[in-house]
Amino acid sequence: MYYKAKHIILEDKILDDYFMKVEDGKIAGFTKNEPDEYEDLGEYIAPGLVDTHIHGYKNHDIMDIEQGALNEISKGILENGVTSFLPTTLTDTTERLNAACKIVGKEYKDVEGAKVRGIFLEGPFFTEKHKGAQNADYMSDPDIEKLKKWKELSNGLVNKIAIAPERAGANEFIKKANDMGVYVALGHSDADYDTAVSAVDAGANIFVHVYNGMSPLHHRNPGMVGACMDTKDTIAEIICDGHHVNKHAANIMMNAKGRDHIALITDCMMAGGMPEGDYKLGEFPVKVQNGTARLESGSLAGSILKLNDAVKNVCEWDIADVFEAVNMASLVPAKSVGIDDVCGKLKVGYDADFIALDKDLNITHTYLDGVRRF
Repeated sequence: MYYKAKHIILEDKILDDYFMKVEDGKIAGFTKNEPDEYEDLGEYIAPGLVDTHIHGYKNHDIMDIEQGALNEISKGILENGVTSFLPTTLTDTTERLNAACKIVGKEYKDVEGAKVRGIFLEGPFFTEKHKGAQNADYMSDPDIEKLKKWKELSNGLVNKIAIAPERAGANEFIKKANDMGVYVALGHSDADYDTAVSAVDAGANIFVHVYNGMSPLHHRNPGMVGACMDTKDTIAEIICDGHHVNKHAANIMMNAKGRDHIALITDCMMAGGMPEGDYKLGEFPVKVQNGTARLESGSLAGSILKLNDAVKNVCEWDIADVFEAVNMASLVPAKSVGIDDVCGKLKVGYDADFIALDKDLNITHTYLDGVRRF
């Protein structure tokens, strides 16, 4: 099968008026020569989006630990152009995190929608000051034995964990986690600049939803935000919903790091794709209204952002072009956790997981293994 678009977005360039060949569920080539039969998908063909930080969707949450919830999330996010994702946990009891890892590890191969490419453990090794919508009662110093157990229970799926670098033993934990094939992110932290940079030197490579849940940039104390800006080989996650981060602040971070080091993520919770109303994030009641999810205190509690809307937003805010925006939502997040060998780009030999976008960057089609699923 051949597919045509005015623009086909590759990892390093855009092909104009090309045809993409798909064979046996894989990308088989790109050609200027018009085949006898093809499907015209309009303005853009792009790689399926990769969400490396998403808690839930369509009234389901990873921490519900309910049979079939993972499948419903995976099917739901196809409408947002997401074809690969890391189901994301929250700070909770060791027992509940054990159960969450176990059920994802059991069910991930059978999901009918977006492909599960790992598990992101957002916590529990955080600090209370920047706890956000996470329960400080369950926070503790990093424990490598717990991480080993979670990786084992998940059938090896755990490949990303977030910690606060000021916790005791953080740097040693980072090194051991890396040795296990787990990427370490920094967040929900009040660490100073030196502590954060020391954690990066130990092997941490991601800053979790940068600006949110971390010590800010100050001219006499650069903090976590300053460390993120100043460490060139790290990836900054940004929630570009227009609520978590001001568009100018997002642009400043993108300019400081380069757009090839920015991962657009959603941090979406169960209310994603649902009407306004009352929901839960972990143990906390959440009110979804006017485009935000908030705790009773008024604090933001994850988001209801769709990843394709993050792509649209950064283009509409005029802080990224389409090529940059798509890569920030596909290739960069995939690279951040070492899964760019299987997703995040349109390349010969890769699964034909791709999307079509109209000129306004709305999702018109989502394909998995060359089969249209949305």
